Amino acid sequence: MLRALIFDFDGLILDTESALIRSYADVHNAHGMPFDHPRFLRAVGHADFTFDPWADFPADHDRVALESERQHIKRGRLELLTPLPGVISLLDEARASDLPVAVASNSEHTWVEPHLNRLGLLDRFAFIACREDVRAPKPEPDLYKLVLENLGLRGHEAIAFEDSHAGSLAAKRAHLWCVAAPGPSTAHHDFAHTDLRVASLAEVTLPPLRQRFEK
Repeated sequence: MLRALIFDFDGLILDTESALIRSYADVHNAHGMPFDHPRFLRAVGHADFTFDPWADFPADHDRVALESERQHIKRGRLELLTPLPGVISLLDEARASDLPVAVASNSEHTWVEPHLNRLGLLDRFAFIACREDVRAPKPEPDLYKLVLENLGLRGHEAIAFEDSHAGSLAAKRAHLWCVAAPGPSTAHHDFAHTDLRVASLAEVTLPPLRQRFEK
């Protein structure tokens, strides 16, 4: 029986990933520097992937100034973001069905919760697990296990919604049924291990999803 829905955050509720990548691209373009888009895409969904985002700039370039410029652009882009298609309707369906909803995110609480509060969605979630709450982030299953423990559930009693390979792998490792809804930054990821792939959550409604889950 389906007893909970668990959402990723970045790229699933909000397309923060595209906004972050574009903020780097904007700074590169403003300074006439080449922008290696595939290199930035490789970082999406991987909390442990690190690289120098300013590697294409001369070594003596003021990187503090570059980052300050990017932060200004990023804030402007993020403030314009609204929930991705299908998110609100799915949350509404869950509320109408008294189905608890949680978040399992590789980002920090200080990132996730202000966004949810700005969108008026913070009170929709019974529990929010973020990367600082566990020993290992996704693709390890720790975040999902923490959510399940908090809700008093086992993996086979919940559906996870993810947009990345690492996130969906974490969900499956925690024995959840997983719906993949990749965005423009993760459409190239491998989702062969997931239970369902959709173009967006706008394709998902709770009754048929519950039927597929409970077969």
